[in-house]
Amino acid sequence: MWRMLHGPHPEAVPALLARACTLVGVLDIAAGVFPRFRHSRLHHMAEVLPGSFGSFAAALSLSAGILLLLLAHGLRRRKRRAWHGAALLLPTGAVSEYVHRHSIVGVLIAVALLVPLLRHRGEFTALPDPLSRWWALANLVLTGVGSVALGLVIVSVHTHHMVGNPSWSDRLEHVLYGLFGFEGPVHYTGNASWAVGFSLGALGLITAITTVYLAFRAGQPAARLTGEDEAQLRALLEKHGARDSLGRFALRRDKAVVFSPSGKAAVTYRVVAGVMLASGDPIGDVEAWPGAIERFMGEAKAHSWTPAVVGCSETGGEVWSRETGLEVLELGDEAVVDVKDFSLSGRAMRNVRQMVKRIERAGYETRVRRIRDLSDNELERIRRAAEDWRGTDTERGFSMALGRIGDPTDGDCLVATAHRQDDEPGPYGDLKAILHFVPWGTDGLSLDLMRRDRSADPGMNELLIVAALQAAPELGIERISLNFAMFRSVLARGEKIGAGPVLRAWRGLLIFLSRWFQIESLYKFNAKFQPRWEPRFVVYADAWDLPRIGIAAMQAEGFVNLALPRFLHQRGAELAPTG
Repeated sequence: MWRMLHGPHPEAVPALLARACTLVGVLDIAAGVFPRFRHSRLHHMAEVLPGSFGSFAAALSLSAGILLLLLAHGLRRRKRRAWHGAALLLPTGAVSEYVHRHSIVGVLIAVALLVPLLRHRGEFTALPDPLSRWWALANLVLTGVGSVALGLVIVSVHTHHMVGNPSWSDRLEHVLYGLFGFEGPVHYTGNASWAVGFSLGALGLITAITTVYLAFRAGQPAARLTGEDEAQLRALLEKHGARDSLGRFALRRDKAVVFSPSGKAAVTYRVVAGVMLASGDPIGDVEAWPGAIERFMGEAKAHSWTPAVVGCSETGGEVWSRETGLEVLELGDEAVVDVKDFSLSGRAMRNVRQMVKRIERAGYETRVRRIRDLSDNELERIRRAAEDWRGTDTERGFSMALGRIGDPTDGDCLVATAHRQDDEPGPYGDLKAILHFVPWGTDGLSLDLMRRDRSADPGMNELLIVAALQAAPELGIERISLNFAMFRSVLARGEKIGAGPVLRAWRGLLIFLSRWFQIESLYKFNAKFQPRWEPRFVVYADAWDLPRIGIAAMQAEGFVNLALPRFLHQRGAELAPTG
């Protein structure tokens, strides 16, 4: 404890205090749950820890332990409200120790934790995270399940005082009754009945209090672009949008934005599970990027979010690393096809050429048009088809997805559609497949989404990409960005002769993961069009953050879903691509 008073660097204090609270919380929970623990040597140490409040208060010990564990997580992230909670709990525990047990040692331990907490209060400045009311429901479910599981342990450890041999269903019923403060079917001798009853009641009370707190605390709005933000971003893209193929995706309206002090650059982001996740390069003048990056990092520090960037270019990675000291790791490659070099002739394009010819002989035709050139009826039909053909319960896309089709402000987007007249037209007439592209400067396109009728012939995506490439010269398009291929270089090098065992093992793991994440299939699909490969990178602070960043990125892209089931969404919700 004294090491925390004098020894560590100030930046390490939050972590040390968090570990101390974690240890105290675990010991308090053990003292409140297990009767034998209260007669062990370890318990004699735990008795003088703040939160134990005396031998008769097992329920209060359990409650204090759980609260300390919750506070430990907030202290580790330097959250201001966690500091307030700990600063209130520790002196309360010290007073209780002295009043109930006259324990000087317990008071000293509470003070030993409280002194560095007060001394380094300037370290705990992180603001609350953006809050959704769904967190209250998630807390109710998760904390409720945890309370039931811990309650079963509490009910079952008092076997020597249990009357009879109640079944597990009786014990579960006793827990459920106890969480609401009622007596259940399990009976005990002596004071065990009171200890179990108070402990279960404490668990139920914690679940109720934390859920009500999350439901009624003043929440912050979810990430949304305001009309003014969007107008400013569009002005930046008008001048500098040709530099990055992902630039247009900054206009997703479920992102937030920070601008440089000059207003000449911006970084868009979304906060997912405590990770401040940006995608692509900053928008705007490269000379103004440092100012926007500094604002981004300042926002991350203010809320104690983990900063990360996915899908930035090599130039973007160099600027992020130079300005922030963050690490950069190659994530994969973006497939870019130069229109002037594209041709269906040659051996390399044989498979694509044969597939396109076969589909055309089957009666399919293609149309490539700007969104502004579509009629309202046809645009609405494309919207509904794209939603119904999504194929998953979750909308996917974040770094390479616009999240909508046919917005009045997106008239310069391009849509390629496949059509075939059938004897029995479907709900969308002759429409069979859709590709949607967003502008990449004035002479480029970036693929947004691919959707098709499941009853259509295979090869619809190849057909429409070829159609877009062939129509590109008349539209003034010189380059088209296709899908992003994760770990493309590993897959390409690992299948060559002479690849080492480590590289082959890494490639084998990626192929195995491709069963769920389409890693290999996207690479092979992109490779059909003989693109040039542009590397993309992930920017992160510490290697230990990479798993957390990966999970946050999968949540943002829609591969890990915590949203409502699809059948509960309104039919007219905004669209997002399949990724």
